[in-house]
Amino acid sequence: KSSKREWKPLEDHSCTDVPWLLLFILFCIGMGFICGFSIATGAAARLLSGYDSYGNICGQKNVKVEGIVNSGLDLTHKKYVFFLDPCNIDLAHQKIKSIALCVSACPRKELKTLADIQKFAETNGSTLCSYELQPSEYTADPRAAKLCPKYPVPESAPIPFFHRCAPVNISCYAKFAEALITFVSDSSVLHRLISGVMTSKEIIMGLCLLSLVLSMILMVIIRYISRVLVWILTILVILGSLGGTGVLWWLYAKQRISAGALETQVAKDNLQALLIYAIAATVFTVILFLIMLIMRKRVALTIALFHVAGKVFIHLPLLVFQPFWTFFVLILFWTYWIAVLLFLGTTGSPVPNEEGFVEFRMAGPLKYMWWYHIVGLIWISEFILACQQMTVAGAVVTYYFTREKRNLPFTPILASVNRLVCYHLGTVAKGSFIITLVKIPRMILMYIHTQLKGKENACARCMLKACICCLWCLEKCLTYLNQNAYTATAINSTNFCTSAKDAFVILVENALRVAAINTVGDFMLFLGKVLIVCSTGLAGIMLLNYQRDYTIWVLPLIIVCLFAFLVAHCFLSIYEMVVDVLFLCFAIDTKYNDGSPGREFYMDKVLMEFVENSRKSMKEAGRGGGAEGRELKPM
Repeated sequence: KSSKREWKPLEDHSCTDVPWLLLFILFCIGMGFICGFSIATGAAARLLSGYDSYGNICGQKNVKVEGIVNSGLDLTHKKYVFFLDPCNIDLAHQKIKSIALCVSACPRKELKTLADIQKFAETNGSTLCSYELQPSEYTADPRAAKLCPKYPVPESAPIPFFHRCAPVNISCYAKFAEALITFVSDSSVLHRLISGVMTSKEIIMGLCLLSLVLSMILMVIIRYISRVLVWILTILVILGSLGGTGVLWWLYAKQRISAGALETQVAKDNLQALLIYAIAATVFTVILFLIMLIMRKRVALTIALFHVAGKVFIHLPLLVFQPFWTFFVLILFWTYWIAVLLFLGTTGSPVPNEEGFVEFRMAGPLKYMWWYHIVGLIWISEFILACQQMTVAGAVVTYYFTREKRNLPFTPILASVNRLVCYHLGTVAKGSFIITLVKIPRMILMYIHTQLKGKENACARCMLKACICCLWCLEKCLTYLNQNAYTATAINSTNFCTSAKDAFVILVENALRVAAINTVGDFMLFLGKVLIVCSTGLAGIMLLNYQRDYTIWVLPLIIVCLFAFLVAHCFLSIYEMVVDVLFLCFAIDTKYNDGSPGREFYMDKVLMEFVENSRKSMKEAGRGGGAEGRELKPM
């Protein structure tokens, strides 16, 4: 019934899915309760000021804990937490296996003997041994071997805002990383990788900035020269892939010739890395050429599609900045979530452990707040991303269904945000909750698969992977359907289920066009991402090549390429979103309007040409036939 009713784009505005908005507000209140509870129970003070192994909070007077000898001390003048063995990290329980004390100052230079520790205490008034030892007893008392720090004591400095003494030397962190990265059998390799990142940090930052600039330039090119963009991208990707592969093989040959004169371990590692990179680049180039050969007949369709989307960006330039505010809001929420997570880590009542020290643990139903907090991370993150999708959909819908483009609102983006806040937050909450319901089981299965790695049989491992893969595919399908449901909601102010059903009917009726547009459009946007990554990676190879004799640039190059891909994906995903919204608007326009008086088309001349060109392309490809004539009425 809903598919036969008359659509009135942008004429009727009503609140949608209000119960889901109320449910989402109640859930957020629960998230706030968790934060308030952790702060009220002293977790914020323990997190920021730090506490020792006896339950004393540094920098204040404390209350005695029953059964703990050194608890209840006045540590007003001892504001920093100092670990006797800061590099002894227990990854299984996510904590430092060391006695923690409150001290008045961190050792700013290395202390090699007990005499140096005693001299530091007498000079600075900061006792680094346990509270029951006086500085004069450090060298005479036999208990000092257990109650004083492991020496040499590394140089350390307080962490800003958190009052913890952290070692300045990176070797301690390298040992921590060695425990995390289990595939590195030789610890010296990891030390050289980390030193390579630290040596090349300026180059890494410069290349990350370059990827951001290239992404912005690509968005400008899409806006102004969309008709020639496809050919430009195709030629540049061909030249870039060939050039990158050729440069890698040239560098490999050059370094192999000069390897006899320089037999250092760094040079050998770089030579091996170059060979792996060159082989991978060659395989990638061959696969890329084969895909481009298959897709060459659909280039004309993509040119017309990109031209229409580029015209939208000309009228709505603020769409380019959508990734910035979305990323900013996500960063703010993730910062809050991590802070509350850290509060939860120090929440609870002091309980003596088997070693005679104090741990803070929650008892009863409160210990399940972790799960509520994790669900909140997924749901609210998906809610923020869905708000971006609804905002973009609302702005593009306003552009499409406004017959006179000069009558567009001054800022369609802000008008779309206003409609979202006033009418459609419940729809966004419901759509994001559906994605959360699929994402949580997939994450649980991934966690089980990780924990059982090497223990389960081949059949169980295969079943787990199949379930994870199916849930991932379901999540992607629901995400695509949600995006089109948001577009239908922006057009006609219907609730989520009605909008999803209407959008699904439209997409099924235009299945051939959906397949063609998504395939070709996504492929061309993928080429844009490849272009940015190849350009940034090539610049990184040329810059890091000057440091090849003393720096391993495998890890820096990987970091730069990953960052470049993420930046390109954030920008071009907005373009992809605009294309999808435009197509759904176009399909609705052609289904419910026929060009007769009172039922005129909303589309402009450029989109009309796009329809005709796409028809011809599909007929030439042999994929139109009778179904093509039934999909859309003749113009």
